[in-house]
Amino acid sequence: MAHWWAILSILMLSSAIAQQDKLEGVDVEEVCADRPADEYFRLDTEGDCREVYRCDSAGENGSNRLAPIRCAGGLAFDVLRQLCDWKSNVKNCDINEKPRKVKPILKTDEPICSEGKLSCGDGECLDKELFCNGKADCKDESDENACSVDEDPNRAPECDPTQCALPDCFCSADGTRIPGGIEPQQVPQMITITFNGAVNVDNIDLYEDIFNGQRQNPNGCSIKGTFFVSHKYTNYSAVQDLHRRGHEISVFSLTHKDDPNYWTGGSYDDWLAEMAGSRLIVERFANITDGSIIGMRAPYLRVGGNKQFEMMADQFFVYDASITASLGRVPIWPYTLYFRMPHKCNGNAHNCPSRSHPVWEMVMNELDRRDDPTFDESLPGCHMVDSCSNVASGEQFARLLRHNFNRHYNSNRAPLGLHFHASWLKSKKEYRDELIKFIEEMLGRNDVFFVTNLQVIQWMQNPTELNSLRDFQEWKEKCDVKGQPYCSLPNACPLTTRELPGETLRLFTCMECPNNYPWILDPTGDGFSV
Repeated sequence: MAHWWAILSILMLSSAIAQQDKLEGVDVEEVCADRPADEYFRLDTEGDCREVYRCDSAGENGSNRLAPIRCAGGLAFDVLRQLCDWKSNVKNCDINEKPRKVKPILKTDEPICSEGKLSCGDGECLDKELFCNGKADCKDESDENACSVDEDPNRAPECDPTQCALPDCFCSADGTRIPGGIEPQQVPQMITITFNGAVNVDNIDLYEDIFNGQRQNPNGCSIKGTFFVSHKYTNYSAVQDLHRRGHEISVFSLTHKDDPNYWTGGSYDDWLAEMAGSRLIVERFANITDGSIIGMRAPYLRVGGNKQFEMMADQFFVYDASITASLGRVPIWPYTLYFRMPHKCNGNAHNCPSRSHPVWEMVMNELDRRDDPTFDESLPGCHMVDSCSNVASGEQFARLLRHNFNRHYNSNRAPLGLHFHASWLKSKKEYRDELIKFIEEMLGRNDVFFVTNLQVIQWMQNPTELNSLRDFQEWKEKCDVKGQPYCSLPNACPLTTRELPGETLRLFTCMECPNNYPWILDPTGDGFSV
C-alpha cells in the first residue's frame, strides 16, 4: 500500500513541477488584460488538451494570478463552449482562447461622431439605430458586439414609475416593490406550480394526484397549475382535459431541439416557427379555442434575446417565463419589459432582451437549497426544483419547500415559483408525497393561493387585498370544474412526416387525425409543398 502512495506522491509532485515550469516567464498582467474573470484559456496547444487557466485577483495585494483547472481523464477542454467534454467531441485543441471580438467605441471624453451617430471599432461613424439590430453594419462588425442589457446603445431606459402604470406596465428599481403599494401582510402569498415537457401516460397520473379537485384555495376554487407543453409524445386529449379543468396551458417549443445554441442564437423566424407553431398545434389538437395560450418558456431556459421578444409581441404572447434571477435577500416580483430588467442577466448564455418590449416576464427566482440556512455557507441557488442537486431525500425536499416559502412570505411576498419536470417528482414516491403534504399544509392557512402564471399577472394588474380576495372575479373563472373529459377514447393516430424520416409517431387527440405528423414546416399536419 505504501508503495502506491509513494508513486502517487511522485506523480502529483511531477505534475506540480510541470505546471510551475509552464508558468515560468508568463507575464500574468499582460495575459489577463481586458480578459473576463470567468473565461478559461490555454497557455499553449501542447499536451493533452485538458489543462486551462483563468485570471483571478487573489494574488498579493489584489494582483492577478492564474488559477488552473484540469479536466478528468478521457476529457478535453472546449475553449469555445467553455466546458470539459469527451475528447472526441472537442475540435479546438489547436487554439488557446475564444476569439476576441472588436468592440465599438461608445465611451469617449470628446464625441468622435456627429449627433445621432456612434463609432465602430475602426472609427467609422454609423447611425445609432444600426447598432445591435441583429445585422452587422460596421466593416469590422463591431456594431453587433456590445449588445448586452447594459451595453446596447438602444437599450430600454431604466424604470420610471411616473411613466409606468398598472395595468399595462409594472417596474421597480430593484424589482422587489409590491404592486399597488399594499402592505405585505395584506398580500396573498401566491405559489405557482409549473411543469415543463410532454403531457402523456408517463405523468398524467401525477397531475391527477396533485390536482385532484379536492384541494381548494381560500376563495373556494380548486388549486391550479401551469403546463409548458412540448409537442413530441404529447397526448392532446389529456391537454384538453387539463385546460377544461382550469389549468393554464403554455408552450415549451415544437421541436425541443437539444442544441442549446439554436435557441440562444435563434432568428425571429426560428422563434416564430417553434412557439407560434407549437401554439397552433395545441389549439388545433387539444381544441383550445378561447385564445388562452399566451405564455411560453424557452427550452433549457436559453433566452433568445430581442428576437424572441419581438416575435412574442407580434404574436400576442403576454408573458415569457425563462429568465432567472439570482438568489438574493429579497425575491423579485414579475415585471414588464417596457423598461430595463431590474436584475442581472443570469442563467444560460446571458442573452436577455436589451430593448423595450410590451411583454411580461414571469421571472424565475432561484431557490435557496441549503439544508440549514441559518448555519450553512452560501450555495448558488437553483431555478428548477430538479436542478437543486443536493436534494436527495423527501426530508430534504420538505425543508427546501418550507424554507423558500418562508423567504417569500416573510419578506415582500413575491410569488413563489416551484418549477418541475414531472419525471423528477415521479423518481421517488416520497417527493410526490412531500409536495402534496406541503400543499395541504399551506391550504390550512387563509392567505396562500396556488394559482397559474396568468392569475399572478391578473392580480398584479388589479392588486387586491386579502380581505377582498374571495370576490376577486379573475380568480373565479373555472373555479371548481366537475364533469367528464371531452372524450374518453381519443383517436390514436399513427402518423409520419417527411421531416422525421423513418419515424412513426402516435398523436392522441379527440379531434380528427391529420394527414401527417405535425412538425416545424407543417404544424397543421395537412401536408406541405417543397
